[in-house]
Amino acid sequence: MTTILVTGGTGTLGRLVTERLRAGDSTEAGGSGGGHEVRVLSRHSRPYAVDLREGTGLAAAAAGVDTVVHCATSPRGGDEQAARHLIEAARRAGVRHLVYISIVGVDQVPLGYYRTKLAVERLVEESGLGWTVLRTTQFHDLVLQVLRSSAKLPVMLLPAGVADQPIEATEVAARLAELATGAPAMGVPPAGGWGRVPDMGGPEVRTFPELARAYLRASGRRRPLLNVRLAGKAYRGFRAGGHLTPERAVGTVTFEQFLSDRFPARG
Repeated sequence: MTTILVTGGTGTLGRLVTERLRAGDSTEAGGSGGGHEVRVLSRHSRPYAVDLREGTGLAAAAAGVDTVVHCATSPRGGDEQAARHLIEAARRAGVRHLVYISIVGVDQVPLGYYRTKLAVERLVEESGLGWTVLRTTQFHDLVLQVLRSSAKLPVMLLPAGVADQPIEATEVAARLAELATGAPAMGVPPAGGWGRVPDMGGPEVRTFPELARAYLRASGRRRPLLNVRLAGKAYRGFRAGGHLTPERAVGTVTFEQFLSDRFPARG
């Protein structure tokens, strides 16, 4: 049994990773089905209530830890500073393995948040720790959040010419748990680069109108759809499909299957 620290352990992905690790999995490399000791780190989760941007309390959280799974992130900023604090604490604690979850296309789509994720990847690579980076496409949950927000208007406004390849968060959590209990990918040349394991994409590339219609059917709502052309380099990157990985469509849960769990059939 190893001690694993999961940052952002109360978030959508971190919570699932934590549950998976604590339950154990007989498919893990060398695993016997037993669970691991998992420390959940978040701003409000005691005894490891730590704001990574501040760094206070990290030394105690990292003491005796073998592996860190870094899921914590914020679109509002501070990820680079948080990563620096985490890496410093991990070095001092003698952490063996740092696993980082990133996004497909962070090096292709010039979106501010993507640039930050790419910068954190670079910090992980230069950390001096054993490390593994996994990039995935957007989660079903995020696509649903975007569509729900758009459906608040009388007309659903959708980015013209943009597709997505959503993936189920539980499938990503299973892969992260597998990586966390294995050896660092650093030093092994997998597809995509040293230390980066092959990307994970959802089972299908879908246009936004297709995703919106699936959401409207599942939720029982009615809205006309309007495709809107946007401006800027980030939009052009999305239109070009820089955030997609159709050759790595390894996910199995479709968006419709995900929606069927969120919107049970009405009697």
